[in-house]
Amino acid sequence: MRLVLDLDSEAPIYQQIRDRVVEAVADGSLAPGASLPSTRQLAVDLAINFHTVNKAYDLLRREGIIRVNRKSGAVVHPDVRTATAELRVGADWERRLRTLLAEAVVRGSTEEEVDAYVRATLEGFAQRNEGGGGER
Repeated sequence: MRLVLDLDSEAPIYQQIRDRVVEAVADGSLAPGASLPSTRQLAVDLAINFHTVNKAYDLLRREGIIRVNRKSGAVVHPDVRTATAELRVGADWERRLRTLLAEAVVRGSTEEEVDAYVRATLEGFAQRNEGGGGER
């Protein structure tokens, strides 16, 4: 798994890690059941603090995106693509989407522009899933 982070971004690094993992699952780069690097290894690979990675993994675990086991480490939740109550717990995507849409409105984006972007993004995830994904 290769993650690209923007160290100059206002988004915290742990949030960027979380977001890149979710995107990798959505586009098929990380399949259900796939192993993630250990928190220490990912911290070394990204040259960041281990606690930052731990915070991202904990957030992903609480959201039901990954499972963490002392023996097998962190893996993408086997049922991540199945709508279950467990995976919906803590899902605040609707609140975050509302904020993103509000930002689009404030910046003058039209409904058509937002709709086109959303459709293109969803189609991109679908195409990558059909094609087996790619490196992230």
